[in-house]
Amino acid sequence: MELPGWAVAVVAIVLVAAVLIAVHHAEVVAHRVGEPFGSLILAVAVTVIEVGLILSISASGGEEAASLARDTVFAAVMITCNGIVGLCLLIGGIRHHVVSFQAEGSSGALAAVVTLATLCLVLPTFTTTSEGPTFSASQLVFAAIVSLVLFGVYVFVQTVRHRDYFLPVDDDPDSADDLDHDGHVDPPSNRTALISLGLLVASLVAVVGLAKTISPTIEEGVRAIGAPLTVVGVAIALLVLLPETLAAARAAGRDRLQTSFNLAYGSALASIGLTIPAIAVTSLLFENPLLLGLSGTEVVLLALTALIGSLTVLQGTAIVLQGAIHLLLFASFLFIALQP
Repeated sequence: MELPGWAVAVVAIVLVAAVLIAVHHAEVVAHRVGEPFGSLILAVAVTVIEVGLILSISASGGEEAASLARDTVFAAVMITCNGIVGLCLLIGGIRHHVVSFQAEGSSGALAAVVTLATLCLVLPTFTTTSEGPTFSASQLVFAAIVSLVLFGVYVFVQTVRHRDYFLPVDDDPDSADDLDHDGHVDPPSNRTALISLGLLVASLVAVVGLAKTISPTIEEGVRAIGAPLTVVGVAIALLVLLPETLAAARAAGRDRLQTSFNLAYGSALASIGLTIPAIAVTSLLFENPLLLGLSGTEVVLLALTALIGSLTVLQGTAIVLQGAIHLLLFASFLFIALQP
């Protein structure tokens, strides 16, 4: 049911408030546990709720929702790897001229994102066992297992084996105050952090619930302007990723670009690594139609993202030029989504 204009305005205001609350409490939790655990908590929390939103809309969407998961996951990859990364590089470059980050951790994270995106979103376009841009049942199970394994390996490497590769370049690996380290602010108490964790989850649930409330209005608006239904997936990803975007931008403003990259690439990995297994299970159990393969245009955009991202992270430093390139690539994605 489409909401009246005044109701949409009220929901939008509350949605923005929920996003700001989520960002605040995410930073409190991150300050307590330190990097890279803080950014990982926000990335996983947002993605888990994003999966719930995709599944709930898909369950009531019928044939039209067969491509919703693919569209949302691909949009999340483009938003994180180009939109968030580009915005943070631009903010950091403008404020600090040259920004530094850990090339080892960032390049590994990007490689994992590109690998999962290719296996789960590109391969279905070219496989021949099933008709259309789909996986057969066995292929879908394999893709789900690969997604979970690679995401698990990434989390282990990021938080245990090579944690120092994901810390801001000026941080001590053993420091608990990694996200907001400024020499003055002490980490919050465990009680404060637990309260903020609970409020973070509540605010993220509110964000997704509000996004679902206005999703019919978004769909009607998409149809009204004659845009393809893939735009619905883009809109969902934009709404759900707002907390991470703001948190990453604030970290970049404090010259904490590695934290921004942790949020961006961690969110992309979580989006694929958790969404694909979840929709695989529901698709197999309830025999829901599931289109995963990207179109030729989207494959080109993904390949260009992988190339430009690699050139950015391998250097370990960046300036505003890299930020502008990523943002223009993100703008191209949005334009092509509206005018395919």
